[in-house]
Amino acid sequence: MRTGESSPTPSSPGTAKSMRGNKGKDTKPELLARSLLREAGYPGYRLHWRKAPGRPDIAYPGRRVAIFINGCYWHRCPHCDPPTPKAHRDFWKAKFVANETRDARQVAELEAAGWTVVTIWECELRNKPARIVGELAELLSSASDPRGDRSVQGLEGANPRLG
Repeated sequence: MRTGESSPTPSSPGTAKSMRGNKGKDTKPELLARSLLREAGYPGYRLHWRKAPGRPDIAYPGRRVAIFINGCYWHRCPHCDPPTPKAHRDFWKAKFVANETRDARQVAELEAAGWTVVTIWECELRNKPARIVGELAELLSSASDPRGDRSVQGLEGANPRLG
């Protein structure tokens, strides 16, 4: 699936309205995660930081921690196992495979550059916010101080997938 390929014609006006409402930045799960991080005492992140491979949703450059907030539907959550739409099934299967391939490439690029990558699923953030923020706080507090050594202590090669 390449950018620029046209989407199939929506099967109903309701579907068209719903699809127009989807956005890539500042989604409700992202806003919730950012709010929880600020409340936990971890401000200072960068949003969709262009200097990090894959432009993670939230990046802590000094700690070299990248956080992706994945929507369950678009990124095919392993917890929810969302259904594939019945209309235009081939288009949607290709779209979801392309999304998963892009996600894996972004994680690999970040890890190759020495970043710790965390993936947070929308459903887990919604259902277990205290656990998610606790795990993030533990990860961020164990990462080096942004003003000091830029390595991440004790997390080499880790790819925590919260949720």
